[in-house]
Amino acid sequence: MLNIARLYYFVFAALTAAGGVMGFVKASSKPSLIAGVISGLLLAGAGLWMPSNAKGGCIFGIVVSALLLGRFLPAYLKKGAFMPAVPMIVLSIVGIVLAVVALVRG
Repeated sequence: MLNIARLYYFVFAALTAAGGVMGFVKASSKPSLIAGVISGLLLAGAGLWMPSNAKGGCIFGIVVSALLLGRFLPAYLKKGAFMPAVPMIVLSIVGIVLAVVALVRG
């Protein structure tokens, strides 16, 4: 299960960074670019950390995912705009669930 969570965090990282780049290209939003790339690097870091320290990598992934969820869920509830909130909410929830399951299964 740890390998699945690890792979997921790399995919999550790539999608998050790509979303930041897309936000910059479409809306000239430097904050989107910066936040997307930094978040992507942090998510990739969680995936890279998992083989050497499964517990630390999973917890780090949960924290980053929870922070992203905490950013995008209120924005969606306030504005109701599907993009980019809903994909990020779903990706964050899946990341949290996978990391928790990987922690529980050892």
